[in-house]
Amino acid sequence: MQSNASKKKGWIWLSLLFCIFLICIYLVISKQPQEYAPYDSMSPSPSGIKAFYSYLADETSAVDRWEQPSNLLPTSSGRQLLLMVEPYFTPDSQDMEDYIDFMEAGNTILLMKSNPRGYFDILTNYAEMMFPEVTISDSTDSKYLADIYSSVRIEESEDDKVLFSDIHGTIALKREYGEGALIVSLAPHWIMNKEILSKDHLPLILGLLQEDGMDYSQIFFDEYNHGETGTSFLDVYQNWFLLLLLQSFLGTILLLWMLGKRFGPILHPREETVRFSDESIRALAAWHMKGNVYQSSLKTQAEYVKYLMQEKWGIPFNKEWKDCSIVLQKKWRTKDNGEIDLFLHQLTVVLEKDKISKQDYLLWSKQLDKLRKEVEEG
Repeated sequence: MQSNASKKKGWIWLSLLFCIFLICIYLVISKQPQEYAPYDSMSPSPSGIKAFYSYLADETSAVDRWEQPSNLLPTSSGRQLLLMVEPYFTPDSQDMEDYIDFMEAGNTILLMKSNPRGYFDILTNYAEMMFPEVTISDSTDSKYLADIYSSVRIEESEDDKVLFSDIHGTIALKREYGEGALIVSLAPHWIMNKEILSKDHLPLILGLLQEDGMDYSQIFFDEYNHGETGTSFLDVYQNWFLLLLLQSFLGTILLLWMLGKRFGPILHPREETVRFSDESIRALAAWHMKGNVYQSSLKTQAEYVKYLMQEKWGIPFNKEWKDCSIVLQKKWRTKDNGEIDLFLHQLTVVLEKDKISKQDYLLWSKQLDKLRKEVEEG
């Protein structure tokens, strides 16, 4: 009873320590800085664009994030701007039609992507660049210094208006769609928190926005194309509640284990349903061991070896051990004649005793077993 009580007490302490360990892990993880995806308008990290979002929000109150599919874009009122910064995936044909409908209703889409091929029939060509720092010219031939990490340039058509270019080709252009427009730029990194104040990046970004006068009724930052667009069922619950559920689950498992609950079918050991062919031998061996009847066991082993000698070597079973010397000297190749004579003499003395010790029994049992192997191997 005391042993069972001590085991239960040990399990209780182990469960408490495990719960404390989980709480410590939760406290450590909860203090880790939150990770954001690149170009996230809520990200204050160097790869985010929260600085530019906050700047526009201070300039005008009509700034918001768009986290819904393209078919829900408002097309009733014009002069709206949808800012798409390095979208993660290419929209399908239906989404493209929705975006075009949005622009034809009098709205503008500013697409900033390193390689916009596949968006709105935009074509690009490869540009050989040695260094990212380039001199950019606008439509009025004003010069700007900026970094371009894109390895392509846009192929403009006759109806397109080139906004920015360098010696390698077009960097930004404007294309009319109905009453609205599409503005494409190859430099999404200009708007990053860590890059926006570098060189002439901020004037270049404002130049793209002011192309349509910047008198937009609403500015949307498209977050729908930035990966996760929904929440899982776990996001509904707070972290402390999820941790409590995990601890309850683990505590239930430990409690069921302690109470000895069985999972799965009952399996009977094979020994309980199968009768072995050597049961008589096992019973005899157990009787010899429990009764310390070593002398009888050794004589049985010696008789078995003599039976093998009669079968393999032709030595009569009734012949005494001391009279087997001549034949053994011819057949037993691992021992010389003197060792064989000494073995037969000592074996005869041991077998004539009424009782022997366990040590003598083990010693001569090994000796007889060596002889048995010699006889069986021929």
